[in-house]
Amino acid sequence: MYRTSATGYKSKITIYECDDCSSCKFKPKCTKAAGNRRMQVSKTFVKKRQISLENITSSKGILLRVNRSIQVEGAFGVLKNDYQFNRFLTHGKSSVKTEFILLCFAYNINKLHSKIQNERCRMHLHKIKSA
Repeated sequence: MYRTSATGYKSKITIYECDDCSSCKFKPKCTKAAGNRRMQVSKTFVKKRQISLENITSSKGILLRVNRSIQVEGAFGVLKNDYQFNRFLTHGKSSVKTEFILLCFAYNINKLHSKIQNERCRMHLHKIKSA
C-alpha cells in the first residue's frame, strides 16, 4: 500500500494489525480505535533512520554535532542578547519566516564585517575538502 504525505511524497507502507484486542487489558492505553490496533510502517523510513543513527553516532558524527551545537547556541545568544531580539513582531508562518531570514542576513553581514575589520578573511575553521 502507498501513502501520500501532505507535501506530496509517496511512500510504500506496511500495515500491521492485531488479531483481536477486545480482551487486552492494555487496549485503552494502546489505542482509542473501536477495532483492533493498527500500525503503518514505512520500511524505507526505517532503513534511512538506521543509516542516520549510524552517521550521528560515528566519531565524525559526534564531532560534527558538538561543533554544531556550540555554533548554534552562540548565534542564538548573540541574537537574543546583543540584538535584544526577544520575540517576533509579525504573526503567521510566512511572515515569521521572512522576519527570521532578515534577522539572519543582519547577523551574517555583521559577522562578515567583523571578519573584514579584524583581517580574518580567507581563514577556515576546517580543512577545505573538494570532490
